[in-house]
Amino acid sequence: MNTSVRIPQGDDTVKIELTVKEAMALAGAKFPNNHSIEISARKKINSVIEDHYIEEQRPVN
Repeated sequence: MNTSVRIPQGDDTVKIELTVKEAMALAGAKFPNNHSIEISARKKINSVIEDHYIEEQRPVN
């Protein structure tokens, strides 16, 4: 079974501005009293990916 995923322009770089706590949360640090830190970081990453790659794929009418 071949499960390889092809990501066009997968080696391009993007810049995402995260706080130190957000970066630590994504690296695996636990903040038991504040789960919103990891959620905020993931939203920032998803937003950049959507803005940069998904918008490019949509045809312009």
